[in-house]
Amino acid sequence: MEAFGTWWEGLSVILKIFWGIAVPFTLFFVLQLILSFFGAESPDDLPDAEIDADHGIPFQFLTLKNLIGFFTIFSWTGIACLEAGLSTALTLLIASIAGLLMVGLMAGLFYLMMKTGADGTMKINDAIGQSGEVYLTIRAKRAGIGKIQVKVGGSLRTLDAMTDDEEPLPTGQLARVTQIINDNILLVSSK
Repeated sequence: MEAFGTWWEGLSVILKIFWGIAVPFTLFFVLQLILSFFGAESPDDLPDAEIDADHGIPFQFLTLKNLIGFFTIFSWTGIACLEAGLSTALTLLIASIAGLLMVGLMAGLFYLMMKTGADGTMKINDAIGQSGEVYLTIRAKRAGIGKIQVKVGGSLRTLDAMTDDEEPLPTGQLARVTQIINDNILLVSSK
């Protein structure tokens, strides 16, 4: 313990500041990394309610993860620059740039990961104009609801359907979706 005290007393004030930042933020960084491997979520990762009126940015630049990453890289870069004999001003500049590059890299990676994620939500309006095969007979003149298999958003879906046609649409017949009724029933036609 005496060796640590001697080492600590021999450091300049700026090196003490960098070491004071490096140790706790490196521990947070390692802990965050370990928790990420085991699927634990930080408050940054918790799902947020998505509201139609919310037009905010899909990712945030300043998050807890980004701040931990910034201060970890900032402090270790500062220590390395000072040990290499660079001036305090140049060290602060280089350390700041390295920290900002880390934040930019992390924000960019999270943005790209979010961009590649599939929504999985079917948008029924995407069915308009699509052709599909009648799965359960659809009675004529909206007399009853049948079912049609149609590709929506890259997936084959079996959805409720009605028709205005004069004749019923039997199982196996091709039909085209013309509009959406009551937000969840397809209006189809054999024409």
